[in-house]
Amino acid sequence: MPGNFFDSNVLLYIASGETAKADRAEELLRAGGTISVQVLNEISHVGRRKMRLSWEELRPFLALIRGLVTVEPMTIDTHQAGIALAERYRLSVYDGMIAAAALLADCDCLWSEDLQHGMVIDRHLRVVDPFRTG
Repeated sequence: MPGNFFDSNVLLYIASGETAKADRAEELLRAGGTISVQVLNEISHVGRRKMRLSWEELRPFLALIRGLVTVEPMTIDTHQAGIALAERYRLSVYDGMIAAAALLADCDCLWSEDLQHGMVIDRHLRVVDPFRTG
């Protein structure tokens, strides 16, 4: 069943002080979706390093996210597909892994602020910037 896949950059706004973007991310998340273990790792990294969340703040945030979405594992198939996508579409390795996980989960929408809005990957996965206006 096609669905939504969330990049870490969208979900991190929930824990940010940017109210409008946090509200939009929460609205999208209420509809459900999928992430990969890599997304959880990226949230952990950015939460600790850039947002300066304590472990006591980070753990419940990660648990909240895990409770609201399906979490896809990172497998060798994800890795191989991610490398191929990174090469084909000139993505970073990390973005390639996100796209691969979304495709392997049969998602048709990748909510991301970082990738090119409107880009279609493998004729199935459309990148949508949830914060884009106009």
